[in-house]
Amino acid sequence: MYRHEVRVRYGDCDMQKVVFNAHYLAYSDDAVMCWFSARLGDRMHEFDCMLKTVNIVWHRPLRLGDTAQLDCTVKRWGNSSFDVLISGQVAGEPSFDTTIVYVSTTPGAPQVVPVPDWVRAALRQDEQLATA
Repeated sequence: MYRHEVRVRYGDCDMQKVVFNAHYLAYSDDAVMCWFSARLGDRMHEFDCMLKTVNIVWHRPLRLGDTAQLDCTVKRWGNSSFDVLISGQVAGEPSFDTTIVYVSTTPGAPQVVPVPDWVRAALRQDEQLATA
């Protein structure tokens, strides 16, 4: 699994110092993009995908000053789509789980294509590390 850290800033929070709901999506998106960049490297421009659906389950709120660890892994592979699970926690305590269904597309065009084998191999590195 790939781990990304986010520090909750003042502007991310409401008057009760709790993160606005929309920021969980931004945190998740940032974690996935950093993961893709780390694993796909210089070939990242050869791959594109679009979000199809997203689901968030909250376990506890993130608050001002928290440092959240977001763990990313692929939970399901399809032909042209895949599900990414982003599990957020603070000091080991679950905070939220985001599941995003991505659809592989032609870079720069919204045409659905199979997920390239090299992308699967690059992201599966983290699956193997998580089960080892």
